[in-house]
Amino acid sequence: MGGKAKAYDDSRDMFPEAIRAVRELAPSAFIFENVRGLLRPAFADYVQFVKLQLEFPTFPISRNIEWTSNLRRLERHKTQSGDKGLRYRVFQHLADAADYCVPQRRHRVFFVGIRTDLNAGWSFPMPTHSEDSLIRDKWVTGDYWERHQVSRGQRESIPPRLSRRIEVLKSDGLFETPTAWQTVRDAFIGLPRPSSKHGMADHKQQSGARSYPGHTGSPMDQPAKALKAGDHGVPGGENMLRNQNKSVRYFTIRESARIQTFPDDYRLLGSWTEAMRQLGNAVPVDLAYCVGSSVMASIRPDAIQSPR
Repeated sequence: MGGKAKAYDDSRDMFPEAIRAVRELAPSAFIFENVRGLLRPAFADYVQFVKLQLEFPTFPISRNIEWTSNLRRLERHKTQSGDKGLRYRVFQHLADAADYCVPQRRHRVFFVGIRTDLNAGWSFPMPTHSEDSLIRDKWVTGDYWERHQVSRGQRESIPPRLSRRIEVLKSDGLFETPTAWQTVRDAFIGLPRPSSKHGMADHKQQSGARSYPGHTGSPMDQPAKALKAGDHGVPGGENMLRNQNKSVRYFTIRESARIQTFPDDYRLLGSWTEAMRQLGNAVPVDLAYCVGSSVMASIRPDAIQSPR
């Protein structure tokens, strides 16, 4: 939402290269991921243009006319082409990473294409985790606090906006819902306090964090806000932990990697700023595995391996 929003006119636009890769490699399937801001109404025609090019990657795009004219040509082609040539069934889905075992509210758009000659059936994976289950574990059963051995005085108070929802969960007894959303506290299990003395790679404290309106950090007992890469270094609010006393500190590189579900033996090279930029630009590993393995299962069921 804070980007330059230039779409087709942005020299950094990599969709033409993505389409070229599909055209030249003709893969059985492809997966592309982007920010949800792409679904803003102002981008609707351009997203349709991208999707149709991915559906018909060999369709000749004219460089002598406006892209909107090429869009109309593609729309006509779709109604007249039949099943000839290289073609993909293209799916578009907006997902929240928190719904797929990632301790982070990260909304992203996925474009998934499967080659039509494979006749493979596929749909985006169903969520495995839910906010209702986290609410239930906190304020109906209390299992969340007991599991983390959080004393009553240190527990998050019930937000007034959730009072009615909690009563519904109590009365319905919804114990067969998906697993609870993972929180920052869940992600940090086993991590020592940030320090240079414990010997853990990439887990040192970075100074300079401060809170200001719109940048207040992520609470410990909720999924983190979406980590950001930023144009000029690390934006404070998305990459900070907010303590109960309202004080804030930056996430360490290792904590941020945990939030993005990278394994602890994955090393990020470069300065703190560069490592955090890489993490802010990354797709959460567990979400990538969930989507990728589901696509692979639809086209090569024998190729699926157990998750790490």
